[in-house]
Order: sequence, then structure tokens, then C-alpha cells
Amino acid sequence: MYFLKSISDDVQLAQLEFGKHHKTKRLIFGSVLACMAAVFQAAGGYLPGIGYLISPLATLPILICAMFSLPIGVLSYILTIILLIIVEPSELIVFPFTTGLLGLGIGVGFSFLRKRLSIISVGAISLLIGIMILIYVFRFPILGPTLSGSISFLTTVSISSFAFFYSVLWVEIGLFFFKRLRPIAT
Repeated sequence: MYFLKSISDDVQLAQLEFGKHHKTKRLIFGSVLACMAAVFQAAGGYLPGIGYLISPLATLPILICAMFSLPIGVLSYILTIILLIIVEPSELIVFPFTTGLLGLGIGVGFSFLRKRLSIISVGAISLLIGIMILIYVFRFPILGPTLSGSISFLTTVSISSFAFFYSVLWVEIGLFFFKRLRPIAT
């Protein structure tokens, strides 16, 4: 079955190879990906309409960075947040709890887990928690103004389902780009 298949040890081997590089090269790799994530995330504010289709791509640089090195991925996540403070502060509340957290969560899954379902679940849970914090703690209308501020079972199930399928999509996209970038980065 698709979800129970084990993902190869390519990510762990690439992390070992990537860790052998000089620290400067690793930091440059992380900072370039952080800049890409900030540009993608800021597109929603600078290009209304089409920018909202571009901004979810901010997950990819954080995910790729976390797949090659989890510490550099965390630094890249933090650097992207700092860049968004400067470039597009209106996107600052969305990135740390949605696109960035999803990329980091899936990267953590690739670092420590082998089964596809468990990696997808870590990403989905991180996205679910981030969206719930935005909606119920910060009262940020990420899903539109019609959603009430009280916790609803239907809303939670809907967000959980979306987070799971969105995580499946990003695991596959991450694997696709990882295979293409591995010869360059290692």
C-alpha cells in the first residue's frame, strides 16, 4: 500500500554527505533557500491574485533545506521570518504557522522516520496545530470571516483532512525536488 511503503534512506545519506561540507557552504545553502521562501511568501502581498497561488511555494525551500540538514532548516525558517519582518510584515503571521511550519514538520519527519504515512502525519499534525493556533488563539481569519471563533468538530475534521492531503502533496513534491537537487547539494 502507498502509505505504508518505506521511503528509502536517501535523505539520511544525503544529510550525512551534506554534513561533511564546510559550515559556510551549508549556511549559504540555507540562506539562499530562506531568501527564496521569503520571496514566495511575500508574493501574496505584492501580487494580489496570482501571488496567492505563488505564496504556498514558500514551503518548498524550507522543506528542501530541512531534508538536507535539520539544523540548517530551522535556521532557514527563522531567517525567513526575519526577512518577512523587513519585506512583507503582513505575511508574518501566516508563514510561521502554515507554510513554514509544514515544511519544517515534513523535514523533521524525513529526518527521523522511514514510513511514508508517519512522515505525512508529522507534516499534517504540524499544519493542523499551526492553523488551529491562528484561528483559535490569535483569532486570525485565515479561512475567511465566516468561521466562528469557537472550536467546532466539523471545522476541526475539515482542517485535519485538508492538512493530511496537503501534506501528502508536499511530501511528493519534496521527494521530487530532493532527487533533482541532491547531486548539486552533496
